[in-house]
Amino acid sequence: MEKVILVGVFLKTETRDTSSLDELVRLAHTAGGEVAHIFRVRVNAFNAAALIGGGKMEEIAQTVRELNAQTVIFDDEITPAQQKNLEKVIPAKVIDRTRLILDIFAQRARTQEGKLQVELAQLKYLLPRLGGQGTALMQQKGGIGLRGPGETKLEYDKRRLRLRISKLEKEIDQVKAERNLRRTRRGQIPLPQIAIVGYTNAGKSTLLNALTRQTAVYADDKLFATLDPTTRRVRMPAGGEMLFTDTVGFIQKLPHSLVSSFRATLEETTFADVILHVHDAASPLVDMQAATVRKTIADLGSKETPVIDVFNKTDLLSPARRELLKARHPHAALISAGQNTGLTELLQKVEDAVARRWKLRRLKLEPAQLGALGKIYEKALVTGRKELPSGAWELTLMATDGNYESLLKLLKNPSERR
Repeated sequence: MEKVILVGVFLKTETRDTSSLDELVRLAHTAGGEVAHIFRVRVNAFNAAALIGGGKMEEIAQTVRELNAQTVIFDDEITPAQQKNLEKVIPAKVIDRTRLILDIFAQRARTQEGKLQVELAQLKYLLPRLGGQGTALMQQKGGIGLRGPGETKLEYDKRRLRLRISKLEKEIDQVKAERNLRRTRRGQIPLPQIAIVGYTNAGKSTLLNALTRQTAVYADDKLFATLDPTTRRVRMPAGGEMLFTDTVGFIQKLPHSLVSSFRATLEETTFADVILHVHDAASPLVDMQAATVRKTIADLGSKETPVIDVFNKTDLLSPARRELLKARHPHAALISAGQNTGLTELLQKVEDAVARRWKLRRLKLEPAQLGALGKIYEKALVTGRKELPSGAWELTLMATDGNYESLLKLLKNPSERR
């Protein structure tokens, strides 16, 4: 494993939560690094040239030599100039939190869409840091004795990156159009859509696997174990099915470039009938993580969508902590996706929330109207049906106001049933 040193920089005047640095440890581990040392640096003011002072840089450089570390990772984003100045003193590769997350995303992307989004974010990150990196990433910096061809090569490389970025943006727009088309087709299927969101490693993929009683979605005890969204049908207690979509996990200081690149993926939340906000109940940082997720949901424009709080991993809590959690969040669902407990109660809460828009209705079909049965299944979520002695059918179904009105019109007009 690659030995890494982590550096968190904090102002002396602020009572800043250092949990993001603890999270950086897990990110480094997820990327395949072995954390050899952690620096918690407090400064009077951030150094514009190198974020930290010369003395601390020398101390980090000495630790790198002693531990034979290959990489130094800063918890905050560093500018291209700061990275250059740091690498002049520190005899190791210097990267920041954003670059680390991009590296993890590159490992996790499986679908073509995910790979395009990761590459776009990587190139946007690389462009201002390009020091004349050619195809083989060799340095071609300008300066005394190197002017002319070196600077020409630098501009050429930047132009190539800009062209590639433009091409990727067009491809992602096409993918987004295809996703919108798939979403429109899903919208024509009379199934409520549920988005599963939450902090990374809260157990979203494990929950989807538990609800579908299969392990088709990769799940692991690592940050960003799954990156690409997955939609599955889930059988509900009252009958019928709903569509559940697992989305990418959130994290502190999620780089803006990633939020922008993955907006098409995260937009699943804006089209959902209900959002399941999955919390890691066993995490000591559960409140901070919840605040991060709520802010991201609000930024995406999903404020009006009903949200059900789902506290996962409750099997890891003591009975006293579990009761306290239940008292603090009386309307939440307390589950353990890994142990398959509390799932029925969760689905019942989903049905109750969906019923605000997808209302429960009864529809009677006379024998002459049975030809419309196929159309009804297309426009409504049929949860039950029974045949009456008269030969008529009584259907129990869930439908939006618009769908229900179109069904009534359909039953009155036999020509539309074909």
